[in-house]
Amino acid sequence: MIDNASISSIHIEPSKLTVVLPRQRDQIDRKRNYFIFKRVFDILFSLCFIILVLSWLLPILAILLKLTSRGPVFFLQKRIGFAGKTFTCYKFRTMVINDEAHTRQASENDRRITKFGRFLRKSNIDEFPQFLNILKGDMSLIGPRPHMYADCRNFSAVLPGYKFRNMVRPGLTGLAQVKGYHGPTTTRSCVIMRYHWDNYYIQHAGFILDFKIMLFTVSQRLVVMSKYLLQQMSPLQKNSEEVLPN
Repeated sequence: MIDNASISSIHIEPSKLTVVLPRQRDQIDRKRNYFIFKRVFDILFSLCFIILVLSWLLPILAILLKLTSRGPVFFLQKRIGFAGKTFTCYKFRTMVINDEAHTRQASENDRRITKFGRFLRKSNIDEFPQFLNILKGDMSLIGPRPHMYADCRNFSAVLPGYKFRNMVRPGLTGLAQVKGYHGPTTTRSCVIMRYHWDNYYIQHAGFILDFKIMLFTVSQRLVVMSKYLLQQMSPLQKNSEEVLPN
């Protein structure tokens, strides 16, 4: 299990990074009890979230999605999960209907993203339906993020052994995400660093590290969401100042 040092202290220089294929099964088998208890926690937590939050939030978001853009409420996508098996990943739809949704990653200023969809993505509320995936056993709260087919194929071509990350359930959030590796992956360095943090997580996985990742995820999302709301409010403040009398 990892030391009591915070996640922010975990650091590695990209220039010194070497890709090493670990002893794959040994790292999983040594933590059998941990993964059993983790699965129990995933079931209880996701069930509580679905009943207490998603049960009333889903109808509200469904209405807003229908009012703001055409298309279905949910975006369903095939992704690679535990042991390389395919599962259907649930998300709230954040884009207009387009032919590249399953092959091209979304960029920061992607024109396919709707205005309301941008809010959902910034807050990560678009991923709330994945608590259903967690309850079903497709995913876990913490783990490597699941990739769509195109990304998994492309990243594996860049980095031998990349599919090692599929030896655990993919997560709603993970160590790579709190270390800043989320969103579009456009360079070889990003692929390598994502692999490194996913590999690091699998080797050091434990309840303390999981708890820290959850705390960092919540705090990071609150900061990002606060900045986004302030940016949206600033034009309104400027407009109100312009109409004030002299």
